Amino acid sequence: MMYDPALASAAIAEASLIVCDDQDHANNPVVGPIYQSSLFTFDSFDQMQETFAGKGNAYIYSRGNNPTAHDFERRIAALEGAEMARGFASGMAAISATVLSIVEAGDRIVAVRHLYGDAYRFFEKLLPRLGVKVDYVDGTDAEAIEAALPGAKLLYLESPTSMVFELQELPRLAKAAKAYGAITMIDNSWATPIFQKPISHGIDLVVHSASKYIGGHSDTVAGVVAGSAKLVSRINELTHPFMGAKLAPVEAFLLTRGLRTLPLRIRRHMDSALLIANRLKQHDRVLKVHHPVYSNHPGRGTLSGFTGLFTFEVDERVDVKRFSNALRFFRMGVSWGGHESLVVPVAASLAQTPGINSFERFGVSPRAIRIHVGLEDAEILWSDLEQAFQDSLKP
Repeated sequence: MMYDPALASAAIAEASLIVCDDQDHANNPVVGPIYQSSLFTFDSFDQMQETFAGKGNAYIYSRGNNPTAHDFERRIAALEGAEMARGFASGMAAISATVLSIVEAGDRIVAVRHLYGDAYRFFEKLLPRLGVKVDYVDGTDAEAIEAALPGAKLLYLESPTSMVFELQELPRLAKAAKAYGAITMIDNSWATPIFQKPISHGIDLVVHSASKYIGGHSDTVAGVVAGSAKLVSRINELTHPFMGAKLAPVEAFLLTRGLRTLPLRIRRHMDSALLIANRLKQHDRVLKVHHPVYSNHPGRGTLSGFTGLFTFEVDERVDVKRFSNALRFFRMGVSWGGHESLVVPVAASLAQTPGINSFERFGVSPRAIRIHVGLEDAEILWSDLEQAFQDSLKP
């Protein structure tokens, strides 16, 4: 199935205006300053009193608010078409703080299967201790999700999903959730705010691991959530101040730097990944390529482009361990979205948290290899994969 390059180009062009929308700073620097300060002082008793009463916009303490962090947050809100955004020290901090601002003891969450591994472990290891139940549903089946929604407090989505890149029909699910009084939340890290805007399709809250494409250089760990002022304010009141996982000024500065080049990087990731995915799909030792570009699911309709992460499954002739060890330019490592190309062999990742691993539980093949196509030359990367196939043949 093909995609529309003009649609992707339009999304990239629109985003390029937003990420470069710099505000005025003292002395007119081309790059805004890092406010590396733990606290901010007041000019008077009255200003301090008004600020503590929530009537002023002055900053108090960087665990709560910081000008450099706010500069990043306003850009994310603009990219997502949201009223507000809040940065965090990691993607998991954004996920956990957002979820815990919504649910309480006795509540139920409906979540898609194949979601991000640590989100799954958070749902399985911590939420039951708080009296919160999670039901997992096939995200590709809108009717199944709708059937599970009555009585749910939160619908947790991830489109496409982390390992097999299943899609969900966001407008339909958002409408159904609202009808049952459930809040909708989606992890949008894969598509970025450039290639998917869930809020425009009715989703309430959007989270990102900003460590991925938003940062883009594998030198920052951070997260962010965007949504309505009402829901983000609830996070600001109930979880963000007390969990302590604030976005530091230096990380916020690096994320803003990453956003400025995101429109350029994302096109390179997309073009190189599509080239490699198409060649893998034709390879005689590859059983299947899990990539949204090949999907006919209605959820494809909310994507205006693609990024560099997907999964492929190899046949029995390929020794997965030898294949992985033979790679030279693709390195084995978690995360993705940076300049470097990476692989995660599912057979190795199954060793993490035995017994509750989401890959194993939901039937992801141990012959699957997740691949992130970085910014290196695509032909060099393809040659690396070809030589690994040759070196990995079983005797």
